[in-house]
Amino acid sequence: MSRAPRSAVLSVLALAAALAVPTAGPPAPARAAVHHTGDEAAVLGEEHARAHARLRRAAEGTRGYPQARRTASLASLEESQRRTNARFDAARFGRFTQFFPSPDFGVHVALLPTGKVLLFSFERVEADPTKETGPTNTVGRTNAGRAWLWDPAAGTGARAFRNVPPPVVLVPDGTYSPRPAPFFCAGHSYLPNGMVGVFGGNVGGKGGSGARLSFVFDPWTEKWFRNRDMAVGRWYPSVVTGADGRQIIMSGQSERGTGTPTPVVERFPALGHRVPWRPYDIPAGVPAERLRSDAPFRNDYPHLFSLRDGMIYGLGRDADQQWLFDPVADVRSDLPRRPADFRGYGSAVPLPAGFRGPDSVLVLGGDPRDPHTYRLSGGRWTTEEPRAFGRTQDGTLILPDGTLLTVNGALDTRDYGHGPFNPKADLKYRQIEVRDARGRWTLGPAQRLPRGYHSNALVLPDGRMMVTGDELQQIANDPDIEDGMDGSIELYEPAYLHRGARPVLDRVPAGDLRYDTAFQVSSSTAKDVKRAVLLAPTTVTHSVNTSQRHLDLRLTGVRGDRIGLRTPPAAADAPPGHYMLFLLDAKGVPSTAKWVKLGTR
Repeated sequence: MSRAPRSAVLSVLALAAALAVPTAGPPAPARAAVHHTGDEAAVLGEEHARAHARLRRAAEGTRGYPQARRTASLASLEESQRRTNARFDAARFGRFTQFFPSPDFGVHVALLPTGKVLLFSFERVEADPTKETGPTNTVGRTNAGRAWLWDPAAGTGARAFRNVPPPVVLVPDGTYSPRPAPFFCAGHSYLPNGMVGVFGGNVGGKGGSGARLSFVFDPWTEKWFRNRDMAVGRWYPSVVTGADGRQIIMSGQSERGTGTPTPVVERFPALGHRVPWRPYDIPAGVPAERLRSDAPFRNDYPHLFSLRDGMIYGLGRDADQQWLFDPVADVRSDLPRRPADFRGYGSAVPLPAGFRGPDSVLVLGGDPRDPHTYRLSGGRWTTEEPRAFGRTQDGTLILPDGTLLTVNGALDTRDYGHGPFNPKADLKYRQIEVRDARGRWTLGPAQRLPRGYHSNALVLPDGRMMVTGDELQQIANDPDIEDGMDGSIELYEPAYLHRGARPVLDRVPAGDLRYDTAFQVSSSTAKDVKRAVLLAPTTVTHSVNTSQRHLDLRLTGVRGDRIGLRTPPAAADAPPGHYMLFLLDAKGVPSTAKWVKLGTR
C-alpha cells in the first residue's frame, strides 16, 4: 500500500466539533442529514453543504469504527496473505501483485475497448462497516451515484483515475432533489459500438425501489448519455446483448419496492431505432420497448446468456425458474428444473466451445453448503466437478487459455463466516480456485481483502486480472478513511504469465470484421503461435456477468510474420462488438491482447 495513514480520527472529529455535531447520543438517520444539508445550502451553497454533511457522516463512522482499527486490520490481512501465499509457486498458481486505493467501491465494473475500466457505485452514507454503507433506504439528494475511470496504462496512483459523474436527474421520490443519478444496483451489457448500456437504479425508501433510468456510457468521449425512461422501474435487473446487438432487460424490483420484482421484458433500442454501431452513433433520448413475453422471476439478478442458437437463456436463482427466450419470435418456454435448490448470488459462465460460440452454461456458487457445479447443455442439467467448498458472492472468469478462475466469495450476503456485518472473514474465502481443461478445480493463493457482496473481477488486455468491490470490506480496511479513496483494487497475475516469454501480437485489422471471413494479423513471434482466441470484455455486478465469452479462431496459415485467421461463423456465435484477440504459444502463454470489432451493419 503506497499511501501512509494520516491522523484521520483527530482531524475529522475536530472538524465535526467545529460544525457543532453532538458528540454523544445515536447518530442521526440519513433522512435527517438530508434535511440538515438543505438548511445549510441557503447559507453555504449546495456543494459546500453537501461536503459538510459528508464530513459529519465520516466523523460518526470513525467513532464507531476508529481509524486505528482499520489500519491494523489491513496490516493483518497483508501479513496473512504473505504467509499463505509463500507456499504457492507462481508458475503453477499465479500470484497476487499490486494492491492500491481507488476512488470508487466498484459495485459495477466494465472493461472498455479503450483499455480503461469503468467503475461506478454510490455515495456512501455510513463509514462504519458494521452498518449499511450505501443509501439503499435513503430518500433525497444523498441517494446518489458516482462513477470513475481507471486507466491501467497510467499506473495505480490517484492520477490514473478520472471522475465521470453520471447525469444529474430528478427521481420520483417526492423531494424534488436533483442529484447524480442513483444508478447503483442497475443492470448492464455492451452495445456493438463499445458503449455500455445501464438500466435501472434506486429511488430509495424501505429496502430500495426501482428506477426507470436508462443510460449509455460512451468510452470514446468518456461521457454519459441519458435515454428515455424504461416502461417500469428496476432495482437489481439483468441485461444481455443478443445476436442482433440489441439488449434484453429482465427482472428487477419495481417502483413499489423490494419484494415486487417486475415480469416485464424490454428491449433496447426499440425496433425501428438503429442499433448503435459506430463510435459516433450515440444513443440519446432513444426508447426501449416492451416485449409480449414476460419473465416472472421471483428473485432478482437472474443469469442471462445469449448462446450460439441465438436464444436467450434465463437462469433464475430459484431451481424451477429456468427459461428459454426467443428474442425474434418473442416467446418464452420452459427449461428443465436445475438439480440444485435456491441459490443466492453466485456466478455462472458460458463454457468455451472451441471455434463456435458457447452452447452450455456452468452454474457455480450461491449456496455455501453446496460445492458442486451444474452444467446446462442440450436442454438437460448435469452435476459437474465440485469446487473445494461452497461460497456465495463469488466471481468466475474465463481466462485467455480457456481455464476458469473463481475469485471472491463469502458465507452469505455480508457474512464472511462470523456473522452479518462482521468484516472478519474466514481465510478460505480469500483463496482463488482454478478449473483446468479436464474440469478439475484446484485452490490457489489468497487475495489481500476478503470480498463478498458487491465484489467484482475482470480480465485486462495484458492478461492480468483486476479484483475490486465489496464496500464493507474496503472501508473496514481503509488506511485513510478521510481521503476520499474509499475503494481498492488488487491485481492478480495468472500462472501463464510466469511460464516464460510471451508471444507478440503486433498488428490487427482496423475496422469491422465480417463473420466467417479470413483476415490476417502480424506477429514477430508468429512461428511460436499455436492458438488464437477471442475473449469478450467483462461488465459485471452482483456475480452476474452476462457479457464474457471465449472462442478459438481457426488458424489458416503462417507466412513470415503474418498469421491467417478466420472469424466466427455467425453473430449468434459471437454477438457484434469489441473483443480482445490473444495469441497463445504451446504452453498456453498469451500475448497482450489487441482489440478487434466483429460484425458489420
